[in-house]
Amino acid sequence: QVRLVESGGGLVQAGGSLSLSCAASGSIFSLGSIFSIGTMGWYRQAPGKQRELVAVITSGGSTNYADSVKGRFTVSRDNAKNTVYLQMNSLKPEDTAVYYCNFNAARSLDIWGQGTQVTVSS
Repeated sequence: QVRLVESGGGLVQAGGSLSLSCAASGSIFSLGSIFSIGTMGWYRQAPGKQRELVAVITSGGSTNYADSVKGRFTVSRDNAKNTVYLQMNSLKPEDTAVYYCNFNAARSLDIWGQGTQVTVSS
């Protein structure tokens, strides 16, 4: 199996911070540097809303963010650990959602994690 496993979600008060991690494992990633050539993304889905892109980091290290999280969230990756991170600061109640990790290579190989719940209270 190929898996992305998110961790770090939880309950925080508005203005607080959380750090999410997503670790990739499985046959594809065990072959070598597959992780390093893929784009890693964080997405989220709030109740009653569509899944949306939160942050992306490419194989070359380029990042982009949803306007709603710019200046508050930071995405990074550690290819040696097959892991992508999302540092979330100044959290708002509107950030409450299930956060999903995604791996994409060549716009075809597409792998999703199971999600981790982030709840931000007022």
